[in-house]
Amino acid sequence: MTAVIRIDHATVQLGRIAALNAVSLQVKPGECVALVGPNGSGKSTLLRLAYGLVVPTSGSVQRQLATTHAFVFQRPFVLRASVLTNVALPAWLRGSSWALAKQRAHSALQAVDLQALATRQARSLSGGQQQRLTIARALAAQPQVLLMDEPTASLAPQAKLDVERLMAQCIAQGMTVVFASHNLGQVKRLAHRVVQLEQGRVVADLPAAEFFQTAILKINSAQDS
Repeated sequence: MTAVIRIDHATVQLGRIAALNAVSLQVKPGECVALVGPNGSGKSTLLRLAYGLVVPTSGSVQRQLATTHAFVFQRPFVLRASVLTNVALPAWLRGSSWALAKQRAHSALQAVDLQALATRQARSLSGGQQQRLTIARALAAQPQVLLMDEPTASLAPQAKLDVERLMAQCIAQGMTVVFASHNLGQVKRLAHRVVQLEQGRVVADLPAAEFFQTAILKINSAQDS
């Protein structure tokens, strides 16, 4: 099966720091891949590299040309405009008519349960609602690949559950999802595969069940020693 994202021996040098060091990764259609690791391990840089926001210092990145990608940042950015306009504007900027952009925005807002707030000022929404808005904005682009950087960080418990439910729906519909998370419970619930990074390197790339079984074995071994 052809990878929708293929990264080969990519290094990203930020000044004197190698944010990524000879990283290779392939993501296949319909996969849900979780990126885990401590702060500074390279998760966000890897997501940005996969999306095209960062270019590799060396190595290569390939994306299927016919595949639409969307990115959800850790901290929601919303315009000083209505919820509907925030969701419709990117599609309009990509060339859709305003009528079609609004139609897609309404559908996306319904998917994230924000349709009733379409006319509200986006900046008046709660943090969790704003994150759902950014997911709606991504969905309005009708992506085949959704990249998400710590999508539930700093959210209240209920808001985290709401966002996780949306992620689960996208995965169930066959969308390719790559997300970074510190929440291993969330990773275990959602991911098909787990990629662990440390100091800019991939140190594990395993099916989720195998990753967590390996983690349990390491804990038991440490307790026995």
